[in-house]
Amino acid sequence: MQKKWMIAGASVLVVAGAMPWIVGFVTEQQWQQATEEVNRSQPFVRMETGNYRRGVLGSELTGSLVLQNPDTGESHHLDYKASVSHGVTGSLLDFQPVGGWSPEGTDWFPDTEPRLTLETRLWGTATVELEAPTMTMTNEVTGESLNTSGGLARVEISEAGSRAEALMVWPAVSLSGPEVDIRIADIHLEQSMEHLVGDVWTGAGELDIGSMVVTPKTEAPVNFRDFSLTSATEANADETRIDSTVTIELEEIVRADRGYGPHRIEFALKDLDVASWSSLTGGMSDLQAMVVAAGPNGGPEPERQMAAMEQVNQALRDLAASGFSLGFPELSLSTPEGTVTGHAMIGHPELSADERAGMLMVMQRLTGDMSLNVPTVLVEKYPEVRLQLAPLIKQGLLIEDGDQLVMQAVMKDLMVDVNGREIPLPPLL
Repeated sequence: MQKKWMIAGASVLVVAGAMPWIVGFVTEQQWQQATEEVNRSQPFVRMETGNYRRGVLGSELTGSLVLQNPDTGESHHLDYKASVSHGVTGSLLDFQPVGGWSPEGTDWFPDTEPRLTLETRLWGTATVELEAPTMTMTNEVTGESLNTSGGLARVEISEAGSRAEALMVWPAVSLSGPEVDIRIADIHLEQSMEHLVGDVWTGAGELDIGSMVVTPKTEAPVNFRDFSLTSATEANADETRIDSTVTIELEEIVRADRGYGPHRIEFALKDLDVASWSSLTGGMSDLQAMVVAAGPNGGPEPERQMAAMEQVNQALRDLAASGFSLGFPELSLSTPEGTVTGHAMIGHPELSADERAGMLMVMQRLTGDMSLNVPTVLVEKYPEVRLQLAPLIKQGLLIEDGDQLVMQAVMKDLMVDVNGREIPLPPLL
């Protein structure tokens, strides 16, 4: 019996001793797959691995992060190096810029340097984490400066890249210049994502900012308090349709000891066909990638460009034929003179097979409605607002209704009825 236990113990030691080498091999394969996926999924950032030297207990790698400007064709290289520690179930990659975290002759991080790590596991999970200390950047020429408190950013990826959880916490950021100072406090971001199909993801996220104070040199400060941006995308039971909403809320704007709020804007996409939406976003991504690859002096290959444009056009037709609605279900902006409210939605009914076959254009069956209410005193008190709205008032698109300027519009059959005035629409789509 003792001999058996000794054999078993020795076997465990052999496996444990071999695991770091196995983990190192798997980590290298995972790194190559991850960089290929990043480069394939978008055209703006490219990851290049220069040298990967794998050992038993650790490895070293070098590479570049290439940022591409699609307008100018210029690219900016950020060279990095990383030390890799191999464990029994995973590896830890510790990244550093080749030239250091601060340019030569400067010290952006007076207390300690940032730490950027990637932790991987054999079963396919990965965690990218940035721990940032206090930072101070000053431009001696312009007089501008950027100061931040320490912060944390983390992304956890699981299920072979089909799920992701993101977190960012940053207590304070300030930007100062000759004309204005901006101070942002209590930044908190959480985002969850799950791959559905193609280029379509579902999930939810929320960005909260406690306050943003803008102080012009010659004017009173303006405080934007309790800002939030929330988003949610959900699929139906059979994962053929999705609904997506984005809501922006601001609790209060304070200026000269006077506050007004709350403010709220909501944008919604409802009942989108998943296959058509995936084809549309994929075609648009292909067009973007062609423009970036061609550079500022070249042009996309005509055949590939035509194919991508045809994919986009067909996806738009399929999306409309499957039925959808989009727009702003709610708009509410508070001012000292009253609240501006409104909404705007357009939609397309789902078509039968025969109706799809005879579909000539998307706009033919589009319907929609819109409303806008603006306090009259707001227009009377502020000349800049009156200047912007004067053409609408003159044409009868905004009419007086008590103490409000009102717009009521309905769209149907390539015609928009605005306060009883019919305006034909051009057949653009």
